[in-house]
Amino acid sequence: MGEENAQEQGVRNTPNHPRTVLVASDSFKGSASSAHVAELLEQGVHRVLPDALVKTYSIADGGEGTVDAVVRATGCEVRTVQVQGPLGEPVEVQYALLADEADGTDAPNGAQDDTQKRAQDDAPKSEPNGAPKTAVLEMAQSSGITLIEQTPENALLADTYGVGQTILDALDQGATRIFMGLGGSATSDGGMGMARALGVRFLDAQGDDVPRGLAGLQTLASVDASGLDPRIAHTEFVALTDVNNPLTGACGAVQMYGAQKGLDMSRAEEYDGWMRAYAAKVAAYGANDARDVSQEPGAGAAGGLGAGLLAFCSARVLSGIDTVLDLIALDEALDGVDFVITGEGRMDAQSARGKAPVGVASRARARGIPVVAVVGARAEDLGEVYDEGIDLVIPLPTRPMTLAESMASVDTTLPLAAETATRAFLFGRA
Repeated sequence: MGEENAQEQGVRNTPNHPRTVLVASDSFKGSASSAHVAELLEQGVHRVLPDALVKTYSIADGGEGTVDAVVRATGCEVRTVQVQGPLGEPVEVQYALLADEADGTDAPNGAQDDTQKRAQDDAPKSEPNGAPKTAVLEMAQSSGITLIEQTPENALLADTYGVGQTILDALDQGATRIFMGLGGSATSDGGMGMARALGVRFLDAQGDDVPRGLAGLQTLASVDASGLDPRIAHTEFVALTDVNNPLTGACGAVQMYGAQKGLDMSRAEEYDGWMRAYAAKVAAYGANDARDVSQEPGAGAAGGLGAGLLAFCSARVLSGIDTVLDLIALDEALDGVDFVITGEGRMDAQSARGKAPVGVASRARARGIPVVAVVGARAEDLGEVYDEGIDLVIPLPTRPMTLAESMASVDTTLPLAAETATRAFLFGRA
């Protein structure tokens, strides 16, 4: 009777009632990828519950790590192609290609448990030109901020041409639906580079092509979309983002995010004016809906790539984390789970607005599953985060340390945090 009570209350893991834990954390930028974080958290769980079944997920909110999350969960095909980087240099990018059966995923039960890890390496590859496919892309792989130095000159010239090249490759492989992760961009070109790769011309008053990047918007006089790849009109585009910023204005692409890309912010108003003129020209000469997309939610994401996708690809803008969690079938993985561990580098009020840990927590809360978040740092007030379904937040530092020290010690502190999270769960059930 005493043993049965212990099992019911969750005091310990027993052979008759092994605990099931779901680990789904975002990356800790500069320290560990989402996949590595999951491995370290699993170690900590097993220190307390050696026989626990730990389901591990890589997750992302549409930015860096989105493709990896989908590939690890589904075992789908990975395409590697060479495209132009932000300044025209060659870079290799990878994207996920899924058969359109099972509602856009190859593997509805997408979790990797302890015996399934790395299975994607042995997964069968789909054939090009076969059944319709879904492609999952990240703009950051070809036009990301980590690819170039953040200087005023680079910020003016960086463009999204490589994004368009990746889209073309996906179309060549038979993709009829394309998810584009927006985030981590080096660019502020409004998606002009992407559209250029897809066949659109951007002309100055003399009828010549304007320069690349944000700089090219200064002399833009007209847009010729007659050469836009005809397959675009028959392809569903979904832009994935965790921000709803418009293209222009105080909350727009330049004024909100230009500084982190290296733009000279003393000229921010001028650059924003270029963006406004660009939006007007696209509306006047665009290929699809002749409308000004500059104030639509998500238009300012990824340096205005959201606007380019809206205008030239008739894209829908969706929550990045919600869409990724659907693609990797997280809801199904929550079946039978006793508690969830999630996390991110820094948790604050912004985390409650479309960030990955809260996306996971909201789905767990709907099932009554407790959620613990482990974080590199936290704000003092996390009321909004707790309201969204996170029950406990555990910071990683185990002693006073600098940010650099904290980032360098995650191999030690993440397992310790997961151990603490697991003991907290058991304590709560005692």
